[in-house]
Amino acid sequence: MKVGFIGGGIMGEAMIKSLLAKKVAMPGDITVSDVSQSRRHALSKGYGVKATANNREAVDGAEAVVLAIKPQDLSKVLSEVKGLSLQQLVLSIVAGASLDSLCRGLDHSCLVRAMPNMPARIGEGMTVWMATADVSQHQRELARSILAALGEEIYVSSEKYIDMATALSGSGPAYIFLVIESLVDAGVHIGLPRDIAEKLVIETTLGSARAVKVMAKHPAELRNMVTSPAGTTTEGLLQLERGGLRSLLLQAVIAAYNKAKNLGAK
Repeated sequence: MKVGFIGGGIMGEAMIKSLLAKKVAMPGDITVSDVSQSRRHALSKGYGVKATANNREAVDGAEAVVLAIKPQDLSKVLSEVKGLSLQQLVLSIVAGASLDSLCRGLDHSCLVRAMPNMPARIGEGMTVWMATADVSQHQRELARSILAALGEEIYVSSEKYIDMATALSGSGPAYIFLVIESLVDAGVHIGLPRDIAEKLVIETTLGSARAVKVMAKHPAELRNMVTSPAGTTTEGLLQLERGGLRSLLLQAVIAAYNKAKNLGAK
């Protein structure tokens, strides 16, 4: 599969790395454009892909064109690559960029909009995506093979779920990292060496998430399994409820969702 990337930043590199690791594409099949000379050099040297400063060169001959750029750069990029053939699938991971705006900006109707998240960098990502009506079954399979290389993927029937996923799974890792950071600091505060606190928190987080998936029980049921009457966990949970942890997480997701919608409205 020949893939052209416009944008070789964090997510662009993550996708290139995953495609090569899963052998969805070979280095010679990938061309990436980026405004930064240092990024182009790093991608070319690190992965053996072709790197260029010319966006048009990156998309020429590509079966799939991946837009992995910042929202503020989108208008300029769309005007530069306008005029793609219907045989070329465009896959956008640009936050807030609607399918309608992409179709109009490119004058192109074969588009996929996707929202991967940061763990895609290690092949453990979660991506929500959807396609326009003109995307063929073959092109859908191309898109699925690209996104599956990043981790898990879910196809949705309505674009409204993309902005929702942006707020939940797209921004979610930052919330989890903050919780991990806070728990490690708490462990250090009560006297644990930092390396031991980090090990305890990381493995506890991984094991807990895995338990939800494997045991297929509601998180509240699993929480109750850890919570003994008048025990240490009960006391800790009481403080979290007093501090409004649930409400804060809800507000964070709602704020991120509203921001994602506002990005798309610009």
